Amino acid sequence: MIQIQENKNLLPYNTFGIAAQARYFCTITTEADLLELLATEVYANHRYLILGGGSNVLFVQDFDGLVIKNELKGIREVDQDDHTITLQVMGGEIWHDLVLYCVHHQYGGIENLSLIPGTVGAAPIQNIGAYGVEIKEVINQVAGIDLLTRLPRTFTNQQCEFGYRDSTFKHAWKEKFFISSVTLTLTRNQHHFNLRYGALSETLHAVQPHEVSLQMISDAVIRIRQSKLPDPAVIGNAGSFFKNPTIAPDHFEELKKQYPNIPGYQSENQQIKVPAGWLIEQCGWKGKRMGAVGVHHQQALVIVNHGAAHGQEILDLAHRITSSVQQQFQIALIPEVNIISG
Repeated sequence: MIQIQENKNLLPYNTFGIAAQARYFCTITTEADLLELLATEVYANHRYLILGGGSNVLFVQDFDGLVIKNELKGIREVDQDDHTITLQVMGGEIWHDLVLYCVHHQYGGIENLSLIPGTVGAAPIQNIGAYGVEIKEVINQVAGIDLLTRLPRTFTNQQCEFGYRDSTFKHAWKEKFFISSVTLTLTRNQHHFNLRYGALSETLHAVQPHEVSLQMISDAVIRIRQSKLPDPAVIGNAGSFFKNPTIAPDHFEELKKQYPNIPGYQSENQQIKVPAGWLIEQCGWKGKRMGAVGVHHQQALVIVNHGAAHGQEILDLAHRITSSVQQQFQIALIPEVNIISG
């Protein structure tokens, strides 16, 4: 039987370390738990938020509703052939634990996504990606409960409508679908190593110039991320706060006349992707602190909570950053973090 808690402190459930309160809070460990919750008056009469690892949310105020914590656990091998393995992974599993499981079993495809915080259920919502790899490349399907009909539903890869840090679960199906499991198809042999990012290939070459393995790639990614990104257990943060923006080629060329060293990479639809961290750093924000909040001294994409900051303080700093980037570069930064108001 489920337990609905009242006035729950969300401090342990978000990596920003914000001490917001949830009016109601319920942990879900099975789909039966969820269906039981959906039949309650608390669910019927209040807004709700589905929470995974809390690594991509910012609580600006107390949440006057129901927080549904996804704690479904389990990894199951459902199919395999000579070259691939298909895993069904429950939504409450920790993403990095899954990566370590796959590397240990020599299943290839997500090793570049090592040490990304959060849960498996949240991964397709965000279409998480790092070092040249996105989760959409290995997702077979996403299964769960349609919160409107309360019936099981499965989304194919195509139906997920994946984009850059984007999916249908952030738009048409936002807060309408509870992700119970994600099915991934990975390689068992003949792995396709993605070493396009310079930092990754340089790190690997420094350790072992003539050999590459899943374990080595995972270790290298972990080493790079730990050297650049703060540990949320030490200082509150949600990783990259902003998406890398894309701009038109002519806009990029105009900026290049004024900023010859501006980095840019070909993106979809002939657009140029510009690193948001570079833009923020050029505006002088890197390492800057304002009271209890600030911008990390090693990675300008990361806003940090130095102490007992309120969510509104972090949001105010984010607004000041976006305003300065807009003014200097005529580029609009879009938050990657999900902003939760009361």
